[in-house]
Parts: sequence; structure tokens; C-alpha cells
Amino acid sequence: MRVSRLVVLIVVLWVMIATAHTVSAAGDADRGAKQFAACAACHSLEPNRNMTGPSLAGIWGRKAGGLASFDRYSPALRNANLIWDGTTLDRWLTSPASLIPGNRMTFPGIADGNTRADLLAYLKAASSGEATAKPSANGMMGDGGRTNLRTIKPADQVKTIRYCRDSYHVITGDGEMYDFWENNLRFKTDSSAEGPSSHIPAILGAGMMGDRASIIFAGPEEISRFIQRDCQSKP
Repeated sequence: MRVSRLVVLIVVLWVMIATAHTVSAAGDADRGAKQFAACAACHSLEPNRNMTGPSLAGIWGRKAGGLASFDRYSPALRNANLIWDGTTLDRWLTSPASLIPGNRMTFPGIADGNTRADLLAYLKAASSGEATAKPSANGMMGDGGRTNLRTIKPADQVKTIRYCRDSYHVITGDGEMYDFWENNLRFKTDSSAEGPSSHIPAILGAGMMGDRASIIFAGPEEISRFIQRDCQSKP
């Protein structure tokens, strides 16, 4: 009788483990859409729309480090002999550093198996076009949505930039002038369809004190052309 009970107990435990694995493996795409909000800051689900990381559109069946339009893969990822599928992506989401040592992904991983399953369910559906990106609670879109810099108001458009000693003096499209210590002003480029129009850079505020900002240009060749070294003009 003890042996029979032991066998029954083992069978029950095995069924519970198998069932739990099945539930985890299935995942819930709706819950996963909410989880993807954390990924959307770095990854888009729009084909070839790369951000900090590569687009995740069509990732199923793609070789790791194999998206031709993305130029910033680490050597470790580019040389990995790995195809992305449910199993490899689950291992990646568990611990990127363990799956591909030396990669540049700073994401530490997701310990909870059900959370990973939900995220993978959504990612699989969205990357194949079966689901659309959904907005998160903070308004960010699951496709990496952001401000369209071609449609901003004159107050956010840069008209001129004057540099003198350690200061930048920025005049915006509405005629206002803003002064920045040179270490507090960043120059960036955005060549995407949502980037600024040529010769009309955008300025975005940064920092809690309002003393920092980023100026985004349509291309790198505009930066030096736009900035005038001038200590003669008065504010």
C-alpha cells in the first residue's frame, strides 16, 4: 500500500508540473502586451524600424544578430549560432548573459516563467502581424511610439544656435531664446520618418531643473553648419 501511494503521489506531482509547464508555455498575449511596454523603449515591432535595439518584427525564425538593417549588434550576438524561436527566446528573456555571454544587452532577465510566456505570446503574435501594438499605462505605444518631430510647434523648433565661450544660445521658432551651459546641451540625429525636417531641428527639454535639453537634427552634416561661433551678437 505504501508503494502504491508513493507511485500515486509521484504521478500526481508529475501531472502538476506538466500542467504548470503547459500553462506557462501557452501564455496570454493580452497580458503580454502590457509586459511589452518595458521593451518598447528600445525595440519596435515595425519592420526595420530600429531603435536602441533591433526591430522585433518577424523575429521568429530569424538568426540571432541577423537583421540586415541593424548595424549595432555586438560581436557575440552577431556570431552566435542561434535561431530565435519560443525556446531560445525564453532562454534569452530568462538571462541574456547566460545564453550569449559577452552580448551588450543590459537587460537582467525575467525570472517568472508565466511572465515570460505571456510576453512571448504577445511578441509572437505582434511580430507576425497577428496583433497590434497597444498603449501602456504611461501612454507609450508598444511599437516604440514617440513624438513626431515633423509636426512640432514653432516653440519646439530651433531657428538659430549661437556658441560663445562655454555657452549655447538657442533661439526657437517663436522668437524665444534659451541659454545653456555647453555640458548641458546634447546634439542628436534622427533620420527616421518621425525625425525633424531638414534644416528645422527640434529642441526637447531634459532634466528636472529645466537647465538641460537635446537638439535633434535630421542628419549629422547639419550640426556644424547650424552652430555659429559668435560672441559679438547681444542676447
